[in-house]
Amino acid sequence: MSLLSSFSKKPKLTAAHKHTAQARKSEGGAADALYSAAYSGYADVLLDDPMRAEALYSWGFALLHQAKSKSTDEAVKIYQDAISKFTFCMLINPDYLGSAINMGVAYMDMARLLAVTPDNELYDHAQKHFENANRIQKGTASYNLACICALRGDQDGCLKALQYAQERGSLPDDQDILDDADLDNVKTQQWFIDYVATLEKKPEPVAEAAAPAEEASETPAEPTEETETAKE
Repeated sequence: MSLLSSFSKKPKLTAAHKHTAQARKSEGGAADALYSAAYSGYADVLLDDPMRAEALYSWGFALLHQAKSKSTDEAVKIYQDAISKFTFCMLINPDYLGSAINMGVAYMDMARLLAVTPDNELYDHAQKHFENANRIQKGTASYNLACICALRGDQDGCLKALQYAQERGSLPDDQDILDDADLDNVKTQQWFIDYVATLEKKPEPVAEAAAPAEEASETPAEPTEETETAKE
């Protein structure tokens, strides 16, 4: 954050502090309104700080992976900590794709860990964040949504989400789909068998004529940026 930006946000921070102080002396709806105004002010102060957003995302990402190696109680606490980091990241940058996706992943991981039923609110939270990820970048979390639909017995929703993920180029490899336990409820359905069969029919590569030696470029291709993976 630049020095100029810090000066411009100082009055907003001061106003938010005043709202909090007033809220503590108020009651009921008046207090809630003042707290809401304070929260809005604090969020506005945090908004648009790329380095802080990246640090929070990376912190949450590290916690997400640490949780996978812990026992249930400890893992849940770490997942919740990761979610809080992703949440703060998105206060700074509401369109931070990695945080949107990985908040959904964290909620799904907790749901599996605690062996809750598919109608549990943990899956509701996961779905909400995957839908937000799709808002930020179309199709990035459609496969995850397909998994939630499968767990909940929504076969039409599952197929539509799989097809959309395929259209947007975010579908995992065929074998990863077949190995995914989240899809166990639909794997024996004929529509799923037919769908996977279409994935296995990959088009033949089109042979290209070799370029003359003197026209061949000696410049190596630019490396592509690593993309976010929605499904762990």
